[in-house]
Amino acid sequence: MTTNDSGSAPKPPAKDPWDLPDVSGLTVGVLGGTGPQGRGLAYRFARAGQRVIIGSRAADRAEAAAGELGNGVRGADNATCARESDVVIVAVPWDGHAKTLESLREELAGKIVVDCVNPLGFDKKGAYALKPEEGSAAEQAAALLPDSRVTAAFHHLSAVLLQDESIEEIDTDVLVLGEARADTDIVQALAGRIAGMRGIFAGRLRNAHQVESLVANLISVNRRYKAHAGLRTTDV
Repeated sequence: MTTNDSGSAPKPPAKDPWDLPDVSGLTVGVLGGTGPQGRGLAYRFARAGQRVIIGSRAADRAEAAAGELGNGVRGADNATCARESDVVIVAVPWDGHAKTLESLREELAGKIVVDCVNPLGFDKKGAYALKPEEGSAAEQAAALLPDSRVTAAFHHLSAVLLQDESIEEIDTDVLVLGEARADTDIVQALAGRIAGMRGIFAGRLRNAHQVESLVANLISVNRRYKAHAGLRTTDV
């Protein structure tokens, strides 16, 4: 008697990890879109043909930044940005992280939220990692946004390279973390929209702290070698 004859269903084939969805029609919102990292991400996604809205506490500030970026980027206050976007990237300073997310809980409900905040401290020895009570910035976001689909990505990208219009491709991988494969697949696919980048699944949110913390090491690399270092994952 074969397995099928016994009545048990055959095991489906494993999904190809590079079989990612088409995300070209999604609107990407960037909270903190007037800061260096947010502006850089907004520029790169818009340059790739994505619809982009940048958010700020002051709508006029966001609108001014959007005008400078061009490529169809829109500017709005944070609440409008969150409400009108399909995927929302959180690129705000760490010291305003919790307050910003708490104020947008309703607008972010049901959305894929991509946290790229790195909790860091600085002293005369350089940058060092901070550990939030929840474990990481991403886990803090998940705790504050129980009705959102929180992921973590885009931590290790140089704002200088992102904003440099003369650079066609950025040679780096983007580590993506999250609880649901459907959500991390979307974020991986978005990362792949930026020329030169790949999105690589890197675990669940409980592993976000070490990913966020690695930025402190990259800052040290960049200072020593006068570089804008990123990451590449080998054998993948």
